Amino acid sequence: MPETPNQYALQDPRTQYPQPPFPRQPMPAPGLISEMDPRPDHGEDSYRGSGRMEGTRALITGGDSGIGRATAIAYHREGAAVAINYLDAESADAASLAELIEGEGGTLVRLPGDLTDESFCTQLVADARDQLGGLDVLVINAGKQTSQESIQDITTEQFDQTYKTNVYAMFWLSKAALPHLPAGGSIINTTSIQGSQPSPNLLDYASTKWAIIGFTKALAQQAMKSGVRVNAVAPGPFWTPLQPSGGQPQDKVETFGKSTPYGRPGQPAEIAPVYVFLATQEAGYVTGEVYGVTGGMAA
Repeated sequence: MPETPNQYALQDPRTQYPQPPFPRQPMPAPGLISEMDPRPDHGEDSYRGSGRMEGTRALITGGDSGIGRATAIAYHREGAAVAINYLDAESADAASLAELIEGEGGTLVRLPGDLTDESFCTQLVADARDQLGGLDVLVINAGKQTSQESIQDITTEQFDQTYKTNVYAMFWLSKAALPHLPAGGSIINTTSIQGSQPSPNLLDYASTKWAIIGFTKALAQQAMKSGVRVNAVAPGPFWTPLQPSGGQPQDKVETFGKSTPYGRPGQPAEIAPVYVFLATQEAGYVTGEVYGVTGGMAA
């Protein structure tokens, strides 16, 4: 068996991962990691756990690919039992993740379905709790992003779907999960640098990410009454299927991440440790915070 790379070895972060230009790679939303070039790194061959989440039960939305997949791998290798939610169109990515985690003796519960449906969100929390034997951590990560050059190009249907996926689902999932999370449990939301530095072609998406920041800070104050922490992570440009599947125009896919001080996009494996930290007692005095992981772009 080849030796696992040491994720903690010092190396130049500018050249650690692929830099643009990248090939154009249009794909229908929500996209699949198997169709991406270069293939994203989710920590499959590098993440080493240290038992920080032994006995923890976690539900991750958008857990089949991108940041959610990297978080699922990290949680599993830290000892957690994991459930993921994803769309039926993403079943291939979910299956490959299950093969990896279950092949290492871990638990991965697959719960496909549409987060824009309130009744499904409520049932998703109940199913995850039942199949995991409880719920300690909720990672609300799934998101919808569609690039449009003008407000005139954004249909009411797109605006509605973006808000239901990114904001309404967060509300429904949090409301359903809070009564079941123990003291010491946590909710971790995924916002974005777009919440504070919006791009003109991501009008509806950026405004949802600003809403997530406000929701996180307000809910944190409520949830601490029962000992539950609520935080958010704000990624910069990360190389996930969200980008080539309509999240960015193809000319921006070619240069994606070039404007950062690193000159490249982040890889999902580089942000997963933040989700681990926020889910553990190491972050016991952290709530209502937004952690930027932006490659040097001020969040």
